[in-house]
Amino acid sequence: MKHPEPSPLDFDAIYKALANPVRREILACLREPQAHFADQELPLDHGVCAGRIDAHCRLSQSTVSAHLAALQKAGLVTSKRVGQWVFFKRNEPVIEAFLAHMNQQL
Repeated sequence: MKHPEPSPLDFDAIYKALANPVRREILACLREPQAHFADQELPLDHGVCAGRIDAHCRLSQSTVSAHLAALQKAGLVTSKRVGQWVFFKRNEPVIEAFLAHMNQQL
């Protein structure tokens, strides 16, 4: 018996990540980083520094870090380390594939 190919997207992880309003807010802000994080010193093409996201959310660093980890585990964001800082960006191909899946399934 042949098993179906596993999906490259973990839909359950994405649904779980999107169930939290803070995570949805982070994704929404990362869609237009220049509008929400214009005060970042380094260019936004690196992504948004985790510290800027912490400040925007007005939550503790550890809480925001846990939210970012869930978004990253689901594939909704990517991270890049530059020196001592970690920058986050939306993973548009995964988001687009998830939205297409939602359009087809629901």
